[in-house]
Amino acid sequence: MPRQVGENLAQLARVTSDLATATSVEALTKIVTHHMADAVGATIAALALTEDDHVRIIGVRGLDAPEAAQWEIIPMDRRTTVTDVVRSGQRLVLVGADAISSRYPDLVNAVRGERSTVTVPLRVAGRTRGAIHLSIPGPGGPHPAELEFLDILADTCAQAFERIEASAVAAKQTARLAFLAEASIALAKSLDLDATIRRVAQLAVPDFADWCAIDVVRDGKLRRLAVAHVDPAKVELAMSLQERWPPDPKSRYGAMEVVRTGTPLLFPVITDAMLEAAAQDEEHLKVSRELNLRSALAVPLLVRGRVMGVITWVSTDESRRYDEDDLRFAEHLARRSASALDNAELYSQTLAVAEQLQRAVLPHSLVGTPYWDVSCWYEPSGRTEVGGDFYDGFALDDGRFVAFVGDVMGRGVQAAAAMAQVRAAVLAFASVDPRPEAVVAKLDGMIQRYGTEQLVTLAYVLADPEAGVAHLANAGHLPPCILRADGSVEQLPFADGPPLGLAPDGRRGAAVPMGPGDMMVVVTDGLVERRDEDLDAGLGRLCAALRGVEGWPLGQALQHVVDALRDVRYDDDVAALALRRTG
Repeated sequence: MPRQVGENLAQLARVTSDLATATSVEALTKIVTHHMADAVGATIAALALTEDDHVRIIGVRGLDAPEAAQWEIIPMDRRTTVTDVVRSGQRLVLVGADAISSRYPDLVNAVRGERSTVTVPLRVAGRTRGAIHLSIPGPGGPHPAELEFLDILADTCAQAFERIEASAVAAKQTARLAFLAEASIALAKSLDLDATIRRVAQLAVPDFADWCAIDVVRDGKLRRLAVAHVDPAKVELAMSLQERWPPDPKSRYGAMEVVRTGTPLLFPVITDAMLEAAAQDEEHLKVSRELNLRSALAVPLLVRGRVMGVITWVSTDESRRYDEDDLRFAEHLARRSASALDNAELYSQTLAVAEQLQRAVLPHSLVGTPYWDVSCWYEPSGRTEVGGDFYDGFALDDGRFVAFVGDVMGRGVQAAAAMAQVRAAVLAFASVDPRPEAVVAKLDGMIQRYGTEQLVTLAYVLADPEAGVAHLANAGHLPPCILRADGSVEQLPFADGPPLGLAPDGRRGAAVPMGPGDMMVVVTDGLVERRDEDLDAGLGRLCAALRGVEGWPLGQALQHVVDALRDVRYDDDVAALALRRTG
C-alpha cells in the first residue's frame, strides 16, 4: 500500500472518532467538508440531505458563494451525482474529467481540470437520507481501501445525524412540555381579559415565533388585540396590518378561514408571490415585505364548540420553518389559551354586571340640609373584583338626618348583590320608622328569616338637630369618630352587637351629643385595617388624621382624612361618610 494512502487512512480513522463525538449538525458538517475532505485531498466537498422532493446542500467547501448558492437546492428529478446516489443508495466514483463530462454533460463547467469525484450515500436503517460528495484533483482515483473507508465514514455520519436529531427531538419535546406547564401556570394567574391576551401573545416569542398575533371574534369580525414581536419597534407595524387592511371575510388563506372552519392553517414557506396575492394594495405589500415573513401557522382558539379567535405565529428566520409537528404543538397551546381566555371573558362580563350594579345603587353624592352638612367618599380596590361597601344618607321632613355606612364581607357579584339588597332594605325600613333600634331590629329579623351567605356590618345614625343628639346603632361595624368644634377627637364605643342577623337579644344603641361644628366620621375597614397591626392602631390613626381639620369645608376635611390613611398596598374598597352639624 503506498505511503500516501496509509497516511490518508490514518486521517480517515481520526475522522471516524470526530463523527462519533459530534453533538450538532454544524459540527458534523464541518467534519465532513473539512476533516474528511482533507484526509483524501479533496478540494471540493459537499454534504447533502434529502427533503421531500429535493436535496438540500447543508454544507459546502471549495466553491465561491454565487456558485454554492446555485447548488443549495437540487430537485430530485435533476440528474447529478448527489441525486443519483440518493436514489440508488450506491456509491458513485468517476475517475477523470472525461468520465465526469460524459456522464453529466450539464456539469462540465463544474469540472476544474483533471480530477475524480466520489459520492457516497448516507444510509441508516435501510434508507438513504443524503450523500457526501468529494472532488479530488489529479489523475487516477482513490485507492480501494480509501473508498471502503469512505463508505464506513458515510455510515458513521448517517448514524451521527440520527443520534443528533433524536437528541434534538427529545430536548425539543422536553422544552415544549416544560413550556406548556409554565404557560398553564401563567395563564391561570390572571382573570383579566386584556392581561391574559397579552400574556398568550408573549408566551411564544421568541422561543417558538418571531412574532405572535392574537385576533378575537367580535360581532362576526376579527379584532387584533395583542401582538408580541422580537423587535419591539415592529409591534405597531404588525398591529397596523389588521387595522389598515382588515382580512377579506371570503379569503380561504387567512385567519377568517380558520374562524369559519375551525381548522388550522400551515404555511411552511411564505413566498413573495404569496405576499403579492394576499396584498390589497401596494402599501399593504410594502408593509408585508418589511415584516420579513418566512413561515407561518394559524390555529383556532376553540372553546365549547366555537372559535373565539385565532393565534398566528410567524417566523422571520429562514432556519425556522414550521411543520406539522409545530402545528400540533401550537394547537396544544391554543387549547390552554382558549380556556384561559374564555374564563377571563366570562369573568370580565360578570365583573361588568357587578360594577354596573354597584354604581347603580351607590349615590354619587349626598345632599345636606340647613342643619347638617354631609359628604361621602368611595374608592373601589385595585383588584378586578367588586366589593360590598355601601353608604347613603337622606333628610327627613322634620329636620332629622339619616346616614349609614355598611360592609358586606366578601367580593364579587354575590357581595354586590347582597349590598344592594341590604342598602335598599335600610332605606325602606328607615322611611317607615327611622329610629336606629327599629331599623336594625328589622334588618336582623329579615336576615334571620331569609338568610345570607355573607356577613353584613352596619353603622346607622339618626341625627336630631333639635335635640343636639346623634342616635347610633352599630351592628358589628367599626366605631365612628367625632371631631368636636373645639378640636378634640373622640372615638365612640365599639359595636353594640355582632353583624346583622346574629343578635337574638336585640341592640342597645347609643345617643351621642352633637353640638354646632361637631363632625362624625364613619368609615369601612379598608381605610384603617392593616395586616401587620391591630385594629386599635388603625382607629388611632383615624383619630389623629381628624385633628386640625375643624372649620375646614367638610368635603376638604374628609378628603384630607382619606389621603392621610389610604394605603394603596392594602387591597380593599374604602367608603367614608362625614356628617357635621351646622352652626
